Amino acid sequence: MSKQNLTVARVESAQCEPGKQQTIYWDAKTPGFGVRVTAAGARAYIFESRLFRKTVRVTIGDTRAWDLGRARTEAARLKTLVDDGKDPREVRAQQQAAHEARRAEVKRQDLFVAEAWQQYLEDRKSKWSERHYSDHVRLSEEGGRQAKKGGRKIVAGPLATLMKLRLSELSARVVDDWLADESVARPARARLAFALLRAFVAWCQEQPEFADLASMEVCTNKRIRERLPRAKAKTDCLQREQLKSWFNSVRNLPNPVISAYLQGLLITGARREELAGLRWEDVDFRWRSMVLDDKVEGTGGRTIPLTPYLAGLLLDLKRRNEMPPSSRKARRLEAQGRAWTPSPWVFASDTSADGKLAEPRIAHNSALAQAELPHLTLHGLRRSFGTLSEWVEVPVGVVAQIQGHKPSAIAEKHYRRRPLDLLRVWHDKIETWMLEQAGMAASIDAVSAD
Repeated sequence: MSKQNLTVARVESAQCEPGKQQTIYWDAKTPGFGVRVTAAGARAYIFESRLFRKTVRVTIGDTRAWDLGRARTEAARLKTLVDDGKDPREVRAQQQAAHEARRAEVKRQDLFVAEAWQQYLEDRKSKWSERHYSDHVRLSEEGGRQAKKGGRKIVAGPLATLMKLRLSELSARVVDDWLADESVARPARARLAFALLRAFVAWCQEQPEFADLASMEVCTNKRIRERLPRAKAKTDCLQREQLKSWFNSVRNLPNPVISAYLQGLLITGARREELAGLRWEDVDFRWRSMVLDDKVEGTGGRTIPLTPYLAGLLLDLKRRNEMPPSSRKARRLEAQGRAWTPSPWVFASDTSADGKLAEPRIAHNSALAQAELPHLTLHGLRRSFGTLSEWVEVPVGVVAQIQGHKPSAIAEKHYRRRPLDLLRVWHDKIETWMLEQAGMAASIDAVSAD
């Protein structure tokens, strides 16, 4: 293989030998340095040597981009690497990997909390209840959108300000200042928001793309925890002597769906969303049972008795639900290109987005004011069921099973799972006692006659 001192003129005039795909002209001045010319006329500087009895060839670059002197210097550097026992290709691959890692780290440092938060929600959604997921969405939303009812605009959630930060900026000091402001403005929501934030930061630490960005002091800092408002136990609950006023006022509400729903909350002790999500397919009038989507167990997680008075209320709703629509409603549906069908929801609503009852609190507050009763939340009705059942001396485990509470003792957890007919005996007693205290003996007799 002949060698010659490569010059700019020789490089530019070099031609590929006829019948070959490429021809290499080696330089006599720099060992392993040459110019490769292809049959298509492309020219590139190359370096070739031997390492551990194997040929190593590296393309330095196109002759139009590299001048001859710079290409010779690069060839000499590659020769030094080979003499040190290093493969230039491996060195280049390591350099490229390090470069890409630096670029990835810079990009990682620029990640916003909102980006990681969305991935967190997608990753965990299947493991959460619908209510828990909606808490994450609601507490982190930016706000400003129009509310479905009332014409007001949705206020930004407590976590909205943190969503705009970079994840690497989520430090203990930032969270401390944020919590100081939120605890004053809305303490209960701030406490819940901080609990969600802590779980999010812990999850980030387990993900390779988010690890070590947010400060773990957010989860462990004592000063931050001291800023948290203390959780106050709710005590709102109907008293025995208030049952008559409450039932009279709620039964006189103009909306029969809300009236039945509120009475159902008190009689069953169910959670607000559990009862609102009740479908007609989940109600069995023959065997007097209802299947609720339990907060803990999920869809179809809890079967409870359908007491006689409540069954009467639901039968009335069922007849109303199956009645043909009014001419006004029929025209509205026709204008929307929709055909009328009975609602699948027991507590249906024509105004809510999903077709089921969404906001019964306004009507309930109105009924409380009419009856001159103290403020009582919807969850207070659930609390009332558990408290008032003690007047009937119902076993605590029966009440817990009807309400969907986790068993609190070994015997309850492993050895007590009461069948529906046994629950029904006690549940009917609770309802009968409530109606008697409300002075509604006629309602009991009417149901018994049916």
